Order: sequence, then structure tokens, then C-alpha cells
Amino acid sequence: MSEGEEGALHRFRNGYGRLLEVVVAALMIVLFAEVTLGVVFRAIGRSLIWYDEVASVLLAWLTFYGAALASVKRAHIGCPEVVDAMSWRGRRALNIVAEVLVIAFFVLLGAVGASVLPVLATDALVSLPDIPMSVVQSVIPISAALIVLAEALHLVDLVRAREPAAPAGLSLAEGLH
Repeated sequence: MSEGEEGALHRFRNGYGRLLEVVVAALMIVLFAEVTLGVVFRAIGRSLIWYDEVASVLLAWLTFYGAALASVKRAHIGCPEVVDAMSWRGRRALNIVAEVLVIAFFVLLGAVGASVLPVLATDALVSLPDIPMSVVQSVIPISAALIVLAEALHLVDLVRAREPAAPAGLSLAEGLH
């Protein structure tokens, strides 16, 4: 890739990360407001019938979209000490294989999640029957696609990576950022 293409990829990744940060922050704010509203109404003896179910849905959405953000930021739990004990080429190869497996898993999850949506089209939330379950469960294929995109961006970095002229023990992740 040319420097212009690398710069464009870097800008895209940063913009993508910022977009996911906004989505996650918005979900956190909505969840906070909804829970606060539920507590206030319960305290005054006028409990909201939909409070618990909506809070559960918002928490699930926050979890899935937060996972996509963590993928962009490379913030998921890993075991770098084990991988760092390998040679640079071994680390790179292992990381590429792991990345391909992660992408394959989320492609499968997204496909299965999308295939379930028509089945759920006739179901709705219990407390809010106007909201179809397919809307609630759409978070699975959408977040899977977002994670696949984030992981594919990282896979591009792994494939393009060249052995650094740095001392042994440099983490592959450190060498890429």
C-alpha cells in the first residue's frame, strides 16, 4: 500500500472508532437515564411496566456494541506473554491465524443471527408489544459485522507488517501501532 492508502486506512479506522465511541456513549447515557427514571418512578410508587425489560435490552446492546469498540481499540483480553516468547515470524503467523478464526466466528455468528430475525418477526417485547423482537435481536448480526470490519482492519495490518529492526521481545502489537 502507498502512504496515501495507509493514511486513508488510518483515518478510516480512527473515524470508525470514534463512531463506535459515540454509539457506546449514547447507549450508556440512555441506559443511565432509563434506570434512573425507573428508580424514581418506583420510589414514588408508580413503577414503569417496561423498565426491567428495556434495561435488559439496553445492557445487551451496550455489551455487543462495546465489544465492537473493543475490537477497534484492540482492547480485548489476550495472552501476549505466551505469544511474545515466539519468534517475530511465529508471532505474526499465529496472530494472522487467530485473526482469521475470529473473523470466521463472527461471520458465522452474524449469519446465524440474521437468519433468526425473520423467525422473531412475529414476536415482541412483553411489556412493549409494539417493539418486535427482531429489532431487539438485530444487535447480533449488526455487532458481528462491526467486529468483522474491525478485525479485518487489524488483519490488513498483520499481513502488511514487516519484521521490525527492534530488539527481540518487541510485541507484534507494539510494532504495529
